[in-house]
Amino acid sequence: MLVAAVCGWLSTLAPDGGAARLAAAKGKAPGPKSEAPEPKPEPPPPPPPDCTQAKCLALTFDDGPAESTGELLDILASRNVKATFFLVGENAAKRPDLVRRTHAAGHELADHGYTHADLGRASKKTIVSELTRTQDAIRNASGVTPVLLRPPYGSTSERLARVTRRMGMAQVLWTVDPFDWRNRDTDDIERRVVKQAKPGGIVLLHDIHRTTVRAVPEIVDRLAAKGYVFVTVSELFGGKLTPGKEYRELESGAGQGHP
Repeated sequence: MLVAAVCGWLSTLAPDGGAARLAAAKGKAPGPKSEAPEPKPEPPPPPPPDCTQAKCLALTFDDGPAESTGELLDILASRNVKATFFLVGENAAKRPDLVRRTHAAGHELADHGYTHADLGRASKKTIVSELTRTQDAIRNASGVTPVLLRPPYGSTSERLARVTRRMGMAQVLWTVDPFDWRNRDTDDIERRVVKQAKPGGIVLLHDIHRTTVRAVPEIVDRLAAKGYVFVTVSELFGGKLTPGKEYRELESGAGQGHP
């Protein structure tokens, strides 16, 4: 009797036996442990609009990255706007974190020379150095090699066209210039951009100036109310830009701007 009592007492300590008895008492067998549901994959981003039909506008920002670029990225994210950033190479090398953040947010990275030199007047050696060092700085920070160049001051030449053609880079100029580098007035910048904007246009702005960054919310809101959609430069041209060629705006015919 003593042996039977000890065996019975030991059986109460076995976890499996205890669980089985408890389940039996409740009228059901122990089931498998529940697992957390797998997270659903993020849906792919929508395709860019057809800018031969939609009222597209490309916002571009030159000379960064700068301290104020972070504020601009927050503004663009809050409005789900994508833009193109023409980076000065020496600034990209100093602030690789902002280069990575800009790329991660879905914006387009582009080349603006390493020291903001006048490439239209420069020698072939200087052009190659300015562009190559900028490409390297952007690629080292983000893994992306830009295919667009904005020549500083809009200064270009046949020599620059030959070099960019060989390097696989198109030249991008602009149609809207609020002179934000000269007029450090947020309200004036906003008024000029809204007044000059037209479908297929490219807006020149500078994210190194806080007065410009602070004009962006009203620029975006007012133009969106007029039916504009904001795209990168490559999206504006449907991803088809010819290396070496200059681009100022998309001129696509009578249907443009009437979705």
